[in-house]
Amino acid sequence: MKRLQSLIVLLAAVGISGCDPDARGFSLPPGDIVRGEQVFKDMQCLSCHTMDGYERPGNTEDLAVALGGKVKSVKTYGELVTSVINPSHKLARGYDLSQIQTEAGESVMPVYNDIMTVSEMVDLVTFLESKYELEPYETTDYRSYR
Repeated sequence: MKRLQSLIVLLAAVGISGCDPDARGFSLPPGDIVRGEQVFKDMQCLSCHTMDGYERPGNTEDLAVALGGKVKSVKTYGELVTSVINPSHKLARGYDLSQIQTEAGESVMPVYNDIMTVSEMVDLVTFLESKYELEPYETTDYRSYR
């Protein structure tokens, strides 16, 4: 279980932006979407998150942080890895802070670093990445402002 902790130290040492497969330096191995979906279910992510096409289990009214769907900016692989291994790094916007953070300002999302293997994390992030769709901005026709 120390494997994921070792990965965190390595990521910190080389920089999370190095996860781009075309970048020099550090990169994670390719993940598997199907296995990542199973990790998503096994880790019970739907107890606190919602995602189109997935039904949440009972007694989940307290917290419903949306994952996937159309977004205005790209959710990078590095951002998703960071969200999994360090959920307090950046808290989700648009939610009641009392629901998504502790009194100490930390995320209420459990840290899975001692539970999830590196392979499971890579597969989960690959699965999550596949669920986001970039919503293009509407272009402005400046000719109509003349």
